[in-house]
Amino acid sequence: MSDTAAGVRLAPGKWSPKEIIGHLIDSAVNNGARFVRAQTQDDLIFDGYDQDAWVRVQRYQDRSWPELVRTWRTYNEQIAAIMRATPARELDRVRAQHNLHAIGFQPLPAGEPPTLAFLMRDYVAHLQHHLRQVLG
Repeated sequence: MSDTAAGVRLAPGKWSPKEIIGHLIDSAVNNGARFVRAQTQDDLIFDGYDQDAWVRVQRYQDRSWPELVRTWRTYNEQIAAIMRATPARELDRVRAQHNLHAIGFQPLPAGEPPTLAFLMRDYVAHLQHHLRQVLG
């Protein structure tokens, strides 16, 4: 995709591919930290963030498309490394307290325990959702 094409908004009031990839960078930053902290705390309670403000403040629309893609890739290589390094006992440890309903992409299904594994799968679903927007 050219830099020019990546800057075209998908619809009025919607993000451009540049802004979507920027949002995915922000998601990687926030979720990578969550994935690490989840292994050192007894709950799955994490701060949210104002996604529109993060995209606006970082001016992704004005950035180079190749730079954004490289940054997104690097962050996601780190996320993949965190996921691979996470022991099964941490992935599957059920937490009594969580705010996955507030920070997650998809709601935690009824009867599914709140675990780091769910949060990681939710991250991937969110990533795939936005990549489909960019790639069509």
